[in-house]
Formats: sequence, C-alpha cells, structure tokens
Amino acid sequence: MPFIPHTEEDIQTMLASIGASSIDDLFDEIPSELKSDGLKRVPAGLNEMEISRLMLERAETDGRYLSFIGAGAYEHHIPAAVWQIATRGEFYSSYTPYQAEASQGTLQLLYEYQTIMASLTGMDVSNASMYDGASALAEAALMAVRSHKSSRRILIPSTVHPVYRSVVRAIVRNQGIEVVELPYCKQSGRTLVEALHGFGKEEFAALVIPQPNFFGVLEEVDALTDWAHGKNALAIGVVNPTALAILTPPGEWGEKGADVAVGEGQPLGIPLSSGGPYFGFMACKQALVRQMPGRIIGRTTDQDGKDGFVLTLQAREQHIRRSKATSNICTNQGLMVTAATIYMALTGPEGLRRIAGRSHANTLALLEKLETVKGVKKVFSGPLFHEAVISLPGPVEDVMRGLKARGILAGLNLEEYYPELGHAMLICATETKTSGDLDNYTKQLRDVIENP
Repeated sequence: MPFIPHTEEDIQTMLASIGASSIDDLFDEIPSELKSDGLKRVPAGLNEMEISRLMLERAETDGRYLSFIGAGAYEHHIPAAVWQIATRGEFYSSYTPYQAEASQGTLQLLYEYQTIMASLTGMDVSNASMYDGASALAEAALMAVRSHKSSRRILIPSTVHPVYRSVVRAIVRNQGIEVVELPYCKQSGRTLVEALHGFGKEEFAALVIPQPNFFGVLEEVDALTDWAHGKNALAIGVVNPTALAILTPPGEWGEKGADVAVGEGQPLGIPLSSGGPYFGFMACKQALVRQMPGRIIGRTTDQDGKDGFVLTLQAREQHIRRSKATSNICTNQGLMVTAATIYMALTGPEGLRRIAGRSHANTLALLEKLETVKGVKKVFSGPLFHEAVISLPGPVEDVMRGLKARGILAGLNLEEYYPELGHAMLICATETKTSGDLDNYTKQLRDVIENP
C-alpha cells in the first residue's frame, strides 16, 4: 500500500501557498445543488492496519488453489524484480509516448521489446503490442485482407482457441469478411494437410496456423505454411511465446516462413490477475510493415551522433492517420509490455528454454500419472507442448467440482467448446508444479472418480 506522507500541517501549508483556506475551496466552481450531503452508505474510514487486514480477508475469500488450467493464460514463476522495476514511477505512469522524442526511456524500452519479439518469432519487425492475443489475431486477418485485395475470406482451423475465433468473427463480420473453419483430426488432434484439399480451388486471403494449438498439440506448420503460399494466401501463426523458446519460430516455417505472427504475451511475466490486463503481440515480414497497426519504434542518431529513439510508424487513429488508420482499437498496453521486456531480459534465451522444457516435462509426467486412474486416458496422439486433453469416465463438471472442494482447479471443461469429444478436459502443467503437486492431483482425481 502506498504511503501518503502529508500531515495536516503539510496540507495547510500547501493550501496557504496557493491562497486557499480549505480543500473545498479548490472545488468552489461546482454548484452547491450538485454536491452531495455526504456518502451515508460508505462506512467510516479505517486505519492502515485495519484496511490491510480487510483486504487480506477479502482476497482469501477466493481461496488458495493448485491450478492446472491453461487455455491461453498460464501460471509461470515471475521473478520479484520484474514488477519491482515495472512499477517504478518512470515506467508506471509514462507509457504512452504522445510527445514521442521527449520519452527516450519509454521509446528505448519499446525498441528493446520489439527487438526481442522479432528475434523470438523469427520475423523482420514487431510492433509495440496489441490489446490481447485474440484481437491481435483479428488485426492480422484485417492485414491479410488489405494486403491480398482480391479475397475477403480467412481460413481458420477449429483447433484455434475458441475465444480467439469468436473475437475474430466479432471484429471482421461487419466488414464483409468471411471466416471459414477447418476440421481437425479426431485421432491426432491437429489439422491435416489433406483437409485443405477441398479448398484447393477457392481463394483465401490467409490461413491461420496455431502452434501449439488449443489442445496443446503441435501442428504440421511447415506443410500448412507452404500450402498457404502455394494458394497465394498469407500464413498467420498464432503462437505461445514460451513454446517459441524450443520450437521453430514462425519466420522459419516452410520454405518462406509465416507472414505474420501473433499471440498472447501473458506468459511473459504477467500474473494471471483474474483475467487481465494482458497484452497481445504481433510481428510480420518487412513487406507487410505498412499494414501493421499500432506503433513501431526506430533507432537513429541525433545531430551530435548520439543514439536516439523515435516513433518511426504510428498507424493509430488518434495520432496522424485519422480515417486512414489501419486500426482504431489497438492499444500499446505499455505497462504489460514493460514487464514482459524486463522478464525476458532477466530470464534470457537459456532461461526461457529451461522454463519451456520444465513445463513440457511436467505435463508429460502428469499425463503418465493420470492415465493410471481408472477411466482416464489421453485423447490425442499428436505431439504436444505443455497442455493436453484427457477424457474422463463421467461428466467433467462433476469431477471439477469434486477437485475444487479439495483445493485443486483441475483444468478446462471442453464439453461446451468441443461436445464431440465427450467428457473431455484440457489440463496444463508449467514449471511452477512440483512432483508432489502432480502426485497430489493424481491422488485426488482417483478419489473423486472412484468415490463420487
């Protein structure tokens, strides 16, 4: 809790220096009939000790759970230094560089962020972030249509996050853009290249390629990317940034690489926080840079030869583009990007690889343990990253309710999104889980299933 140091004497001194007798004098332009007689339903103020205890009690009403939910938001360890630095005044309040060249520290940080993300995705250029992963995918679809010119159709596998697909439709449907879904293989859990044969004679602006997909399964990205390029369509990669520490980056998919890479940046040092705020990222090939929404920071030298940073491109409507803006909903999400940049700088490439490797190993170990429980089995045969789908012998909601009562958030119920899978649940394990956590989950799941 921030410490407010002003005593009553300090307040009176400041009021006297500006010629006011009370704080109320600062608001004397407000008509009296608009002023409240008092907040009668607001309780009396509490002291610091009392308010700290109240907030702790309120927070604990949510409970403390061992979480195995992933599905686009992941519980990773965040070094304490990340948010200690990110919440310094220089970063905390000055993350929108409208007077750009006067904000050299902010611009340098965004430049470093872009450099890291371009390297991580294997792309030529990155912008300075989007609102979230879902809207970033929608923006990529709009980029593809603007670039293609002759087609207003986007091909999206049903293995893409269902919320992402919903957001894309919501954003593009009033612009005459059609979203066509691809089926997935019920055995492997991924999109088969053969499934594209039925679309061979149709024209599309882009093919979306998730890696890993919503089931945690790895897609055949090289073949899918080459198919898109063979049909004169863009390849848009939707990627988990943690996975990119050990998987081939989108810029190296197939013969030419993906054209655009987007995703959710939450795994990069952003706490779960009950769902936000998070941030999206976007990177692309140089040829598409003029179609990219948001900001792009450049590095240059001043008249004395010193390094400096500038807003090279700013395609937002509130700057200079107005009605010609490539987007009117994108945001810099600057504070989240600040934290992500610090997180990636602290962990480094090797640290990210260890996090990804440990998360993957924990998921494989968890799957092996859970499959010893009667009626539980892995659904898909395809290779995976740190998420997997399991089937249960009964309704998922009943199992999840039983485990929650034992302090475990078991996973995500897929019956709503993919009813054809039956009693299926998406589970996830990251580097934060210990072998004891995996054993506890397995024991509690066995008890819930065998003793409902």
